Amino acid sequence: MSALTALLPAADRIARVAVVVPARNEEELISSCLDGLLTAGRELSGRRPEIDIDLIVVADRCTDATEQLVREHGLVPVRSDHGNVGGARAHGVLRALARARRTGVVPAQLWLAGTDADSIVPPHWLSTQVEFAEAGTDAVIGTVEPRDVADSLVLRRWHDRHDLREGHGYVHGANLGMRASTYLAAAGFPHTRRDEDVALVEAIRRRTDRWIATDSTRVSSSGRLTGRCEGGFADYLAGLAADVTGGAPPVTAP
Repeated sequence: MSALTALLPAADRIARVAVVVPARNEEELISSCLDGLLTAGRELSGRRPEIDIDLIVVADRCTDATEQLVREHGLVPVRSDHGNVGGARAHGVLRALARARRTGVVPAQLWLAGTDADSIVPPHWLSTQVEFAEAGTDAVIGTVEPRDVADSLVLRRWHDRHDLREGHGYVHGANLGMRASTYLAAAGFPHTRRDEDVALVEAIRRRTDRWIATDSTRVSSSGRLTGRCEGGFADYLAGLAADVTGGAPPVTAP
């Protein structure tokens, strides 16, 4: 711990970081996601070796090789039968809270970071969130951009409609972070098939002004047009593709 960190009020100092990743049949993309998260974990550990890092992958009704790939990355998947992304995220957070409690870490000193199994975080993702937290921030709301979009016109249309900047107005479950105490005060993720991230952020904003919307932790998400969450990122891209081609958007995978 640095001398500057030691001077922080105990309420703002982070002792443990838990990353929660819901996954449903993500064998094609989960390895890239985990590689990015493990790199971000190593970067944080290099800067702040006293902070414990807990990476939790919630395998929600997986029937493919997702769980095996998680194990190959040295992790033990947490199984879930919720069948919706809100329930899967909440399940992972409950596991993170229980593990933190066993190590004596209180919710105010536990930082919850969340992304999606089709997303890749930058190496500084966790370190930057911890920096915001220890500067007095209780929630970090990040940006997301698509990668590997097959149609360049769709990608151009997406960028035309999005202004990725500090103070942005977007909410993505693929790029969130918050104190566990803030999460609990806001009643956590609702068990819904969509917009669980928006509902939680709205609840946080009603309770505190200690939050930031930033582009400094930008995450890339798959540019696929069929996703695992109704009304999610893939559905939005499918809608843009339909606008570009004049056809009907693809049906979202269950």
